[in-house]
Amino acid sequence: MENKEMQIAAEGILFASGEPVHISRICMALETDRPRAEEALQRLGDYYAFEQRGIRLVRMEDSYQLCSAPEYAGIIRRAFEIRKTAKLSQPALEVLAVVAYYQPVTRARVDQIRGVDSAYTVGLLLDRKLIEECGRLQVAGRPRLYRTTQAFLRSFHIAGLEDLPPLPGVEEGGQMRVEEDGADGLEE
Repeated sequence: MENKEMQIAAEGILFASGEPVHISRICMALETDRPRAEEALQRLGDYYAFEQRGIRLVRMEDSYQLCSAPEYAGIIRRAFEIRKTAKLSQPALEVLAVVAYYQPVTRARVDQIRGVDSAYTVGLLLDRKLIEECGRLQVAGRPRLYRTTQAFLRSFHIAGLEDLPPLPGVEEGGQMRVEEDGADGLEE
């Protein structure tokens, strides 16, 4: 199958799905290897961007999805009379940030980092499908563990968690960096 034909077939697969499709499924359908499929998808995405089309090809970790162009969201919303989604509150953004950077994480750890009870906010983020339960911690009480979802990646227009900006003053593993003068590494 030629590259152009692969692009067209991949476009059809993604359009028909309406949901993210894992690269392995695309490779299987196209009967090709991952590098060739990814090259075809990259060219398809470049085409949409260069030609300023009304759709975009979005990569989320190892999955791809066709989405409407964000610059036309208002027009598309009006066409379907869709209400604008409610914005996230400051507490919701805080909880989402903690989950994104420390996942998998328990609600108790979120509460500890924020210094307040986050039960309601965790429930809200679960309802909006921005976070999900991903298991239980193997300690007494077996608290639930949470992680972000593909809806989170899509909502914040990032391909994967590695695209999150680094946290200032926090080293790998979530430990605060201590400056030699005893400061905590955060600017005032």
